[in-house]
Amino acid sequence: MVLHHQAFFLMRYAGGHGCSWIQGNSIHVHQNPISSKNWRRGSVDSAFPSAPAEVASVQNFFEYICAGPLIGKMGLTSDTIAESIDKWILYGSLLSRLFQLNDMHLTDPQKKRFYHYYIPVFLWCENQISKHASQFKDGEDIPPLVIGFSAPQGCGKTTLVSALAHLFDVTGRKSATISIDDFYLTAEDQGKLREANPGNSLLELRGNAGSHDLPFSVETLTSLCKMTKEGMKMKLPRYDKSAYSGKGDRADPSAWPVVEGPLTLEIVNKNLEAYYDAWDKFVDAWAVIKIQDPSCVYQWRLQAEIAMREAGKPGMTDEEIEDFVSRYLPAYKAYLPVLYTEGPKGSTPENLLVIEIDEGRNPILEN
Repeated sequence: MVLHHQAFFLMRYAGGHGCSWIQGNSIHVHQNPISSKNWRRGSVDSAFPSAPAEVASVQNFFEYICAGPLIGKMGLTSDTIAESIDKWILYGSLLSRLFQLNDMHLTDPQKKRFYHYYIPVFLWCENQISKHASQFKDGEDIPPLVIGFSAPQGCGKTTLVSALAHLFDVTGRKSATISIDDFYLTAEDQGKLREANPGNSLLELRGNAGSHDLPFSVETLTSLCKMTKEGMKMKLPRYDKSAYSGKGDRADPSAWPVVEGPLTLEIVNKNLEAYYDAWDKFVDAWAVIKIQDPSCVYQWRLQAEIAMREAGKPGMTDEEIEDFVSRYLPAYKAYLPVLYTEGPKGSTPENLLVIEIDEGRNPILEN
């Protein structure tokens, strides 16, 4: 399962939803149709420039992968990458199909996003799944692995998680993704919170600690962690940020997606460190997306709102976005330094991946 704003991924080895193989220099993929409901095109379009990049030779492609900023952190070597080069080619092709791109004419930012970011993180998740599964005996029910993704708003978590969920799906493993945003109070309850705290700008709108239905989130995560058998189903809540002119409201349950067991992975995306005490017990591994300057959040949020408006959905004005983001910044400045130096509460080095990104949302070597 994936939790956004921090995200969790639950995954369990399961039967084939699709298959792929390499034959000569060709890549053949058989997979289920990709639903447009599972990813948000606007976030991709707003992040990727359009100038095509020159297609490199296989040797240059191999060297390009090896130069990625996450390779060393993951313990990969040139030998291990060479042994799995077919996987890298296949996964790049699958991501290109997902985002409706030509894998032979990717732009430089698109190449970085796929081969220096999404695919390395996917391989890290696979390794976490293998370690998780090895703790159980044959025949035992294996609970979903929960991976938390911690990052500020607007930095590309939703797109990253969509890419990971797609790769898990087409490689035959079931996953569920969920965001802490999905547990915002309903518009009605947020109004009651605002009325009960007059003059408190931090609680006037959604976003900060106190504006989430925490018991509902714990109940949902508890149920997801029990999704270990075939035939088990449950609905995952979703939040509609476009409702009430961008103020937001919980989506009607009829629009909530249904997940089926057994789950291999759960991805949780959340960004509120004040909620760790309630959520920590669910998380088995953490991926922390590190930013250099919290002020980038404003531009990223603006891009997301513009994409939403271009898609025909109501959104906040530029002035409302500036006001909305300003309510987050004090919390970011307070907890991010501690998060980056100490990691999430309860995390261990072997189950933690820190990914520093630049203003373009691409991974870079940590300073």
